[in-house]
Amino acid sequence: MMKTLYLMLLFHASVQLQCDKRQIKASVGSEFTLVCSYDTKSFRYSKKYWCRGDSRSTCEILMDSEGIAKTESRHRSHIVDAGRRGLFVKITGLLIEDTGVYWVGIDKIYSDIMASIKVVVTAVPVSKPRLWPLSSPVDRLTCWGQPVTVRCGCTLGTSVHYAWYQHSPHRDILLHSTSDLGLHCGRVEKDSQYYCSASNDISSQRSDILSVQVLLPADSSCVYVINIQDQPLYDCADRLSTTTATNLALTTCQPTRKTQHFERRNQSLHINQTDEDLLHSREWTGLPLWYTSLRWGSFAFLLIVLCSVYRYTEQRSHTTCAKRQRRVYFRQMSHSAH
Repeated sequence: MMKTLYLMLLFHASVQLQCDKRQIKASVGSEFTLVCSYDTKSFRYSKKYWCRGDSRSTCEILMDSEGIAKTESRHRSHIVDAGRRGLFVKITGLLIEDTGVYWVGIDKIYSDIMASIKVVVTAVPVSKPRLWPLSSPVDRLTCWGQPVTVRCGCTLGTSVHYAWYQHSPHRDILLHSTSDLGLHCGRVEKDSQYYCSASNDISSQRSDILSVQVLLPADSSCVYVINIQDQPLYDCADRLSTTTATNLALTTCQPTRKTQHFERRNQSLHINQTDEDLLHSREWTGLPLWYTSLRWGSFAFLLIVLCSVYRYTEQRSHTTCAKRQRRVYFRQMSHSAH
């Protein structure tokens, strides 16, 4: 008899309050909207609420239609009483800990009308992680032995954990559990391969292989090339040839002090002799044709002028001498006549 009465009460309550969902499955960060209809003739002005609890008696109210809400649910829980259009409950920013049993309730004397809703929040599976360098590949920092940081990231996934591994034919080696891998001369001593692992509670994915080719090993000025899928690749061939030539010059030519002194002296003599040769050669060669012609023409003109002046001076001297002789002759003749 009691069981029958309880079933009748549940049926009566279900007629007075009905929701479009009894179970909701959603992912972390998403939202859901619950639409319920109720007996507006009897409960239009009654308080409606959204509460959480495994049973009716332990249900804790999170938000009601009068705007009263718990602090932690104030910005994520919304309940709107639209009368005949229905009762709307909207929850945003879902978290894993939001999984549980909830109730939509209508305040009623002696016994509230309630409908239970089960909410299951799951994590989002991780997508395949992508690799990219934080510095521009155009700068070719690896060609000059500079450090480069490569970042690993997923476009999808909830609470993603990242880890970097060095790939080995026998066993992969865990380097560190972060999203960034720092490459520098001290680490890239030989050709190697790396990959990033992204995982959460429900899935795990691996990135493409990041290969590092060491062209010139060194502690501080190495030359290496990184190869990342969908990223530009530079071979550093010009830098390698320049560095190799410099190293060969430094390692193979190490003269003694006497040899250095002798070479410096010879080099100084050679430089002085070269300067003298260049001085003489520059006096006669390397000048424009018009300049050379003008210079020789001026020199010839100067000679002609000097010769003309000399001849004019000489003729004038002869003329003056002849006049003096004539004057002396006339004076003598005049004295003889007297």
